[in-house]
Amino acid sequence: MCNHGKKQTSKPQERGIALEHGQAHTQDHQNWSRRTFLRQVGIAGAASFILGRTPLMAISNSPLAMALNSAVTEDRILVLIRLKGGNDGLNTIIPLFDYGTYQSGRPNIAIPQNEIINLTGELGMPNTMGSLENMWLDGQMKVVNNVGYENHNLSHFRSTDIWSAAVDADEPAQSGWLGRMLGEQFPDFLTDPPTEPPAIQMGSAGNLVYNNLDGFDMSLNVANPEQLQAIAQTGQLYDPLAVPECHYGDQLSYLRSVANNTFRYAEIVGEAFEAGDNSVEYDNGGVASQLALIARLIRGGLGTKLYMVVHDGFDTHANQSNNHPVLINQLARAVSAFHEDLSNGGHGQRVLSMTFSEFGRRIEQNASGGTDHGAAAPLMLFGEGLNGSGSLGGLPDLLEVDNNGNLQHTVDFRQIYATVLEQWLCFDTTLVDQVLGEAFERLSGLGLTCDVTNTRSPQDKPDINLKAYYHSGQLIVSYDLPTASPVDVTLYNMLGQPMKTVFQGYQMGGNQRFSFPLSDIGWAAGMYVCTLRMGNQQYSKKISLVR
Repeated sequence: MCNHGKKQTSKPQERGIALEHGQAHTQDHQNWSRRTFLRQVGIAGAASFILGRTPLMAISNSPLAMALNSAVTEDRILVLIRLKGGNDGLNTIIPLFDYGTYQSGRPNIAIPQNEIINLTGELGMPNTMGSLENMWLDGQMKVVNNVGYENHNLSHFRSTDIWSAAVDADEPAQSGWLGRMLGEQFPDFLTDPPTEPPAIQMGSAGNLVYNNLDGFDMSLNVANPEQLQAIAQTGQLYDPLAVPECHYGDQLSYLRSVANNTFRYAEIVGEAFEAGDNSVEYDNGGVASQLALIARLIRGGLGTKLYMVVHDGFDTHANQSNNHPVLINQLARAVSAFHEDLSNGGHGQRVLSMTFSEFGRRIEQNASGGTDHGAAAPLMLFGEGLNGSGSLGGLPDLLEVDNNGNLQHTVDFRQIYATVLEQWLCFDTTLVDQVLGEAFERLSGLGLTCDVTNTRSPQDKPDINLKAYYHSGQLIVSYDLPTASPVDVTLYNMLGQPMKTVFQGYQMGGNQRFSFPLSDIGWAAGMYVCTLRMGNQQYSKKISLVR
């Protein structure tokens, strides 16, 4: 049955950083959740499934996928740990050097001095993070202080997009920093994916990290093990034809086709899951279960290079003294167990993990026993590849604050991205700068090294100006051939199934154009891909069809 209710609109809210902003604060969270939902249900084409009761999303067909699958340092793995909600950095890495100012701003929530583990003499961490003390002593933990960006946005929704897209505060966020990586070097292999998922994220989706320049964000949820079993047996999760006969039905059919698209990875991930195991005991649920599953897949031989997990609950506007210690204790225990598990399996040198959050919290506590949205905050990295523990970025200045009373940043978060891309994943320096929009200074103090220089550069491939679009009942495909060449132009749906061969044969150089009606081939509303093959080169163009 179709619902033809009117679309509701509302004016954007300018504020929402604190509980006392009332509806504005609620609206920001609603927008945040709405974006998460929309991205999970099929803006582009991937899938998720359940292993060990943990949601797991396979990201398959972006330029990032091909880039990571072809990287020189094929043995290295990056695990992103998203602290969702805005982690309170001052109660995570504590300013011992200015403890008086810290305590005076937080009379009820400051960590007592007898409950702090001294890290550098100037900085400490609460004893609830004691599981990380051995990693610090073993040289496997780095802290980067004062991480942020100019004109920090204090909305969950917008700041998450800024961090995910790696853009300036006033710049549109339309693609992700990892989704763009090597986007010009490799075309969109939507119809020719790699045999293993090059990237996996677990927990909630709803960010731009994996969106490429064409807008593909490969994330969908499958809710339970029975659905995974159905995928393994049939290759499909949903019947794309059993839908209502209306516009809603067209959209539902499209979403179901998208969901079915990448369940091809269920078998190979399932094999790695069965082949692997965990050598240590993890806590139940949350970030611990997510990291336990990643460790098991790595130990089981899965070739995935990039992972992301989500640790939720850090929007601590109230009752922070009870909630935040639990959250960072869970994080510390999970990270410690994860890296010990990897080391036991001989994978310790391969894996770097890194936390990030959309913003920090205010220096001063609020009236509800919590902290409101802030700006700069510390970021933590873990792994044997750091070659020693330490602190970078200077010390947080609790007196020299911005106009909102927030810590000011000294390290742009994109400096860390650039350093990790170049010195851990070993991507070409010029390409890293191109993807991030400018040459951000690298952080040599991270201790990362790239043993092999990546000399890859974008393929020498002429721009053929491939266009594919829907207009007045016709699908138009046009392109410019630089020279006479054999050409194959085919249209695919999101299942990778060929819908129509536009042209196959030999063509002279110059502009080529085709048009034909959609009415005789049964196209439904949704997303399609036009792929042109010319010799050993391939070009792809996304088509969004709405009727």
